[in-house]
Amino acid sequence: MRAERFPPYGRAVTDNWPVIAPAPQTPTCGPPSFAPERGWTVTRHADLRTALTHPAFQVPAVDTGPMGTLAWLRATVSRFSSPRQHPERRAVVVAALAPLDPNELRQDAARLTVAVLDRAGDRVDVMRELARPVPLRALAERLGFADPAAAGTAVADVAAAYHPGVDPALTARADRAVVALLTLAPHGSPEVRANLIGLLVQACDATAGLIGAAAHHLLPTAAPRTPATAATADLLAEVLRLDPPVRATRRVTVDAVRLGGQELPAGSPVLLRFDAANRDPQAFTEPATFQPGRPGAAMLTFGTGERGCPGDRHALALAAGVHDVLRERCWRIPTPLRHETHPTLRVPINLEVSTR
Repeated sequence: MRAERFPPYGRAVTDNWPVIAPAPQTPTCGPPSFAPERGWTVTRHADLRTALTHPAFQVPAVDTGPMGTLAWLRATVSRFSSPRQHPERRAVVVAALAPLDPNELRQDAARLTVAVLDRAGDRVDVMRELARPVPLRALAERLGFADPAAAGTAVADVAAAYHPGVDPALTARADRAVVALLTLAPHGSPEVRANLIGLLVQACDATAGLIGAAAHHLLPTAAPRTPATAATADLLAEVLRLDPPVRATRRVTVDAVRLGGQELPAGSPVLLRFDAANRDPQAFTEPATFQPGRPGAAMLTFGTGERGCPGDRHALALAAGVHDVLRERCWRIPTPLRHETHPTLRVPINLEVSTR
């Protein structure tokens, strides 16, 4: 995403950059390691890049269900598709995103954020009132969903149960939300509508987590210091690297393969740790230092290769639109930050700011 395309939106963040410590349980970089209860864990940048692009590492298969259920949605979207089905389903997502200008999405998100703050009191919960509803509403509207606000609410219910193994009560609620979203989605085949819904679901928690992390790390809690010159997009990229909302993704080996000096048998579960790889000293100079606009190896939080996120520029634009306005109008209220319980996501539960 080219940040210079976007007009500046108010006050810049201070040049006194934050120290962003690793999240709890973030492993250090090293060779692939094995534990009987969880399989292989991959932490080094080069090893992750290999695993994300090597055909021996595949996305674990998911079960399907009747049309209109969460299980059906998971089995139909490109995110969980087999190598045979993935290209066609990914093409649906790419075609849907192609007409969407990230610059316009950023402006949409900023406009919606302004509207929320204008009708709010002196305090706003960023996570509840901005981080999830604003990007989802902006994206749903541009994708042609009827009633974008209702679509955003339903997407949040689906996202809460999207990954297998969740509470059955959440699954039942998500089933109802999938039915609602199918009626709100623009005209198309069930598979096309499923992948449009999947696009919104993929944007839900990840974008919210980035907005929350950026607000926590970057918003001042007192009078602003020397204004910075860094673009919002560069600031978000470093937050995304050092405190990624998606900490890891899963793969399974379909063939025996050698990775990072280790022999992984066929059928091995593999956990790819983005949070560790984004701090790999072999890939990033001074990896623990917050450096907006840093050169060097690309972070892997959006994946890479054939399954790399097709909407990375759009997600960053939506997050930037929200954060542009927060930088201009809000102070962070310094309270302890808690995160939702999730094996691979890192999303704040609540984060309050005061408006000015």
